[in-house]
Amino acid sequence: MSSTPFEARGRKRCTVLHAVRDEVEVDVTGFSAIAPGTDLSQHARVLLRVHDAVLGGGRSPVRPRGVVARSWSRVLGLGLDATRTNAREPLLPDEVERRRRRSPLRPVIGELRQVLGSVAEASSFLLVVTDADGVILWREGSARVRLRADALGFTEGARWTEGTVGTNAIGTALAEAAPVQLFSAEHFEQAQHPWYCTAAPIHHPVTGELIGIVDVSGPALTLHPVIGALVETAVRLAEAQLWRHHEQRLERLRQSARGVLATVSGPVLLVDEHGWVAHQAGIAVRNRVEVPRADRMMAVPGLGLCAPERIGDGWLVRPREAERDLVAELDLTGAPVLRLRSHADPWVTPLSRRHAEVLGLLQRAGASGLTASRLSTALFGDEEHCVTVRAEISRLRKVVGGLVATAPYRLADGVSLTVVRPGRG
Repeated sequence: MSSTPFEARGRKRCTVLHAVRDEVEVDVTGFSAIAPGTDLSQHARVLLRVHDAVLGGGRSPVRPRGVVARSWSRVLGLGLDATRTNAREPLLPDEVERRRRRSPLRPVIGELRQVLGSVAEASSFLLVVTDADGVILWREGSARVRLRADALGFTEGARWTEGTVGTNAIGTALAEAAPVQLFSAEHFEQAQHPWYCTAAPIHHPVTGELIGIVDVSGPALTLHPVIGALVETAVRLAEAQLWRHHEQRLERLRQSARGVLATVSGPVLLVDEHGWVAHQAGIAVRNRVEVPRADRMMAVPGLGLCAPERIGDGWLVRPREAERDLVAELDLTGAPVLRLRSHADPWVTPLSRRHAEVLGLLQRAGASGLTASRLSTALFGDEEHCVTVRAEISRLRKVVGGLVATAPYRLADGVSLTVVRPGRG
């Protein structure tokens, strides 16, 4: 096994591309690392020559697959060394357990174990699930394969990213935001060459957020074409189960609020802590609204300005009483403070000097409001800061919610704001 020393770091980023120019790429489909009928032993030997030639700056017999070439270039740019096992520093067990408890994947681990864990136990591979940081939280498989993985540092608590352990299916799937399968010497570190790894990102079906990776890994010469489909099935299973858990959570919220909803007349929404709508009456809205908060009003299309009310694990959202104005006070006698005096549960929130200045300008502008360019001129003396103005308004609305309306920027209908300045009562 070659261990050609690497030369100056400055040329490493382009080594991969220079070494493979005009050569033939391995013919595979999808994200698979092997073509049907591939002789795994012979292919592993070819990839070893490719690895040594490319990373050593020589001429490669075939071109690495695009996903591999891109990853090697990234890893070389980070200064990792393929000839040694780069440092692994697993998290302490208490931190691993904390991450497990907080992981959005925790509710579906049981299903993954049931479907894939038993297969992994009887076969020569590991089922591995990581969080969005690439930290291994769960690992299932036969004792023999787990022991080999332990020697590699492929254990619970290890961070399996490209920046830590080089090109690997988990880290490269995170970097590429796509499923990745790697075979033998497609891995950057020589210590990982006896392995294959197949990984795919899991996205939360409700938020779209990347929440982890499902990976199947095992001895390289046991790679079977069905492994890729197995991992994709596991991801679809996890995402489907997460959606069902979301629907069940909304149903529990509906059931717990039945008594209260029966007493409410007029338009109303029942939403969870993330703004997902569990129940609606008297209004048609999308399946999600702004995330409610107890210390601010919120604007809901079709309902107008609303005061969220906590109910169990969710929120009751309904319009304020139409006959009552919202009386707010901007106190500038000290550090800026905004008070909402006519709210059923009066609240006070501190403001930055800039946000207080914006509120004062909107109060003076009245119902006609101000455009971004006019606010830019008032705040900065010209119209060249509209992007900054929009960002400030966005941040202000995160503090005061629906008290500030847009298009143009103005105080919301029914909001009365008094500004108390130093030296005035």
